[in-house]
Amino acid sequence: MGSRILVAEDDAKQAKLIRIYLEREGHSVLTVHDGRSALEAARSRDPDLLILDVMLPKVDGLDVCRVLRAESTLPILLLTARSTEDDILLGLDLGADDYMTKPYSPRELTARVRALLRRARTLGYNERQPIRVGGLEVNPERFEVRVDGREVTLTAKEFGILETLAREPGRAFTRAQLIERAFGFDHYVLERTIDVHVMNLRRKIEPDPANPQYVRTVYGRGYKLVDPMG
Repeated sequence: MGSRILVAEDDAKQAKLIRIYLEREGHSVLTVHDGRSALEAARSRDPDLLILDVMLPKVDGLDVCRVLRAESTLPILLLTARSTEDDILLGLDLGADDYMTKPYSPRELTARVRALLRRARTLGYNERQPIRVGGLEVNPERFEVRVDGREVTLTAKEFGILETLAREPGRAFTRAQLIERAFGFDHYVLERTIDVHVMNLRRKIEPDPANPQYVRTVYGRGYKLVDPMG
C-alpha cells in the first residue's frame, strides 16, 4: 500500500522527476515549491514522509526542518547541492532522518524512501501515546519529555535516543543499534557521537548525571533505560 509523500523542491523538473519515480512505487505525491507551502502542507495534509530541498524560497529548507521536527516525528529526507561535512551534520542535527546531495540517482532516492518508511513503521512513528518509565514521560505526539512533571528540552537526536530506549525499557542497545533506530539512514554518525548525546541527555533528565538512574551504561554493550523505582 502506497504512502503519502510531500515533496518540497523549487526546481520544477526535479520535482516532476521525483514524483514520477515515487508514483511508480505506488505512492501518492504532493509537490510544493517553497518553504512556506511546505510547512502548511506538512501540517494540513499529514504526509507519511517529507522530501525537502534545502535551498527553498520564502522559508529555507533547514528552517522548515527545524520547525517541523519541533512539532512532530515526520520522517524527513533532505536534498541539497551542499556537500560539506558541516552542512550535512547541520541538517542531521536539526532532525533530518536522511540526507542526499545533488546530483543523485532517482533509484537511490526511492530506495532511501522505502527504508525511511519501513523504519517509520517499525519504530512506530504513528504511535502517539506517551511512554512512561518511572517518573519519566516521553510524549512522541507533542515531542515533549517530563521528569517528575518537570518539562525538559531535548534536541531531536537526544529525543530520538531517549524514545528508542524508553520503548523497550531494560533492553541493552548497542551504539550501532541506537544510530540505526534514532538517527535513521545516516552514514555520518560515529558511534562515539552517541556517547556525547547520552552525556548531554543525562545532564537534562538525571538528578545526578554522574550517577545516572535512568540511562545506564552497559559495559561492553551500550546503553539501556531502567525504572529507578522498579
